[in-house]
Amino acid sequence: MDLFLTGATGYIGGAVADALRGAGHSVAGLARSDESAGLLHLRGIAAHHGDLAHSQSLMAAALACDGVIHAGTTNDGAVDRLAVELMLQALAGSGKPFVYTSGIWVLGDTGGRLVDETAPVRPAALVEWRPAMERMVLAAAMQGVRATVIRPGIVYGRGGGIPAGFVESAEMRGVVQYVGTGENHWPVVHVEDLADLYVRVVENAAAGELFHAVENSRHSVREIAEAAGARTEPWPLEAARKTLGAYADALALDQNVSAEKAKATLGWKPRADGILDDLRRGSYVR
Repeated sequence: MDLFLTGATGYIGGAVADALRGAGHSVAGLARSDESAGLLHLRGIAAHHGDLAHSQSLMAAALACDGVIHAGTTNDGAVDRLAVELMLQALAGSGKPFVYTSGIWVLGDTGGRLVDETAPVRPAALVEWRPAMERMVLAAAMQGVRATVIRPGIVYGRGGGIPAGFVESAEMRGVVQYVGTGENHWPVVHVEDLADLYVRVVENAAAGELFHAVENSRHSVREIAEAAGARTEPWPLEAARKTLGAYADALALDQNVSAEKAKATLGWKPRADGILDDLRRGSYVR
């Protein structure tokens, strides 16, 4: 397939682009600048100039391709909603795939209870606009779009993602700070395992399906922080909010999330060694 990918120059999108090309698909990535376009070309990815705030460019790209993977975001719900609406309009009646990237923070704190895709959403304030986006995308299945949603966990690997902040803190300050007590748990997924799921979804998922993307591991945030640095210290939530705002509350969520649906439906099998090994001996070691 000839696929249009937003976020192609980003952390998740970059891995997705590599996986798509490895599976034999061609990729055109959204590029906001000549510099971004040049980086895409160096990786064998065609560049489509534009950004999520320019609707006509997005519609043209969606009309010209065999499917769309939306792995980018402005973190502005209004801007993202319009961008997604227009791309879905361009695909209406075509039967082509549209994959939307959400995240497990829409589930809120699960309090230790294992939840799957049928669980009600209780989004963290930082992502309170995302459930409406999910519903809009899934509803497009009734308009002839093979629309699907992926909710990644905390993404790690290739030395990036949120865990990279722990490593940087250890290097710059000699201590890794985590929000809250550290007893909360982060469901995680390696970026390359996540990218493999995108390929499986765009190739084979039925319209209107929602998938969680997390590994089976269930590490506490303190364990993850300790793997990133020799010294750790808690950052009380109230104090963290003064610096991080709503992001602090998202980081303090305690979540237990199932991805059995993706495994059973699409044959997805996370294969990474695990976040603790990656932090101690893998891509985060410099």
